[in-house]
Amino acid sequence: MLEWLINLDKELLLLLNGQQHYFWDYLMRLISEKEMWYVFYIVLIGCILNTYGWRKGGLILISLVLVIVVSDQIASGIFKPLFKRFRPSRDPDFSHMVNLVQGYTGGKYGFVSSHAANSFGLAVLASLIIKNRITSVFLIFWAIIVSYSRIYLGVHYPADILVGSLIGIGMAYLGYFLLQKYFKSSLIKKPVERTHPMGRIYQISLIGTLQFVMMAFSVYFCFNR
Repeated sequence: MLEWLINLDKELLLLLNGQQHYFWDYLMRLISEKEMWYVFYIVLIGCILNTYGWRKGGLILISLVLVIVVSDQIASGIFKPLFKRFRPSRDPDFSHMVNLVQGYTGGKYGFVSSHAANSFGLAVLASLIIKNRITSVFLIFWAIIVSYSRIYLGVHYPADILVGSLIGIGMAYLGYFLLQKYFKSSLIKKPVERTHPMGRIYQISLIGTLQFVMMAFSVYFCFNR
């Protein structure tokens, strides 16, 4: 059974990793880089502080950071050294079948994906707190595309992404539960009363979407000028 699952995982990787094109190569490499999302993170922080105030917003941001840190430590500090499963790009018996982008191979072990754990932890906890449909849809889409970029680049198997995302989701719900349990319910259920309290939250989706579009057009024009 385990061998069947491993073979299925490899077949899915080859299917999802095999659709290579120079446009998607560079776009997925950009999406996978954490530095490319600094503007988005800054906007997210600003929107939360503006909407919930410094006290409530600060607590929310601390919770988001803790969920990301714990998710990352579970993925990279526990699972990877425990299971020691080679990344597809690093497996000596399999790497020759994987399409790599710009020679990028990542670290030695890949189970589980810290990218998936971190992005889903952030997206789910923020969605649970913000309670805004448009922003929640964007955040989950963002987590999915960031996670998929790791498969496209050939540095993670689908199972790495699946288990990593489950870790992030689990930590997000745990963080939300602790917020509800140990702090006043009003602390996370309602934003600060302002003329348009949710107006700033929509900017999270807008700025993030614009980043996607700008990265895509930058890569497109780079190869078509």
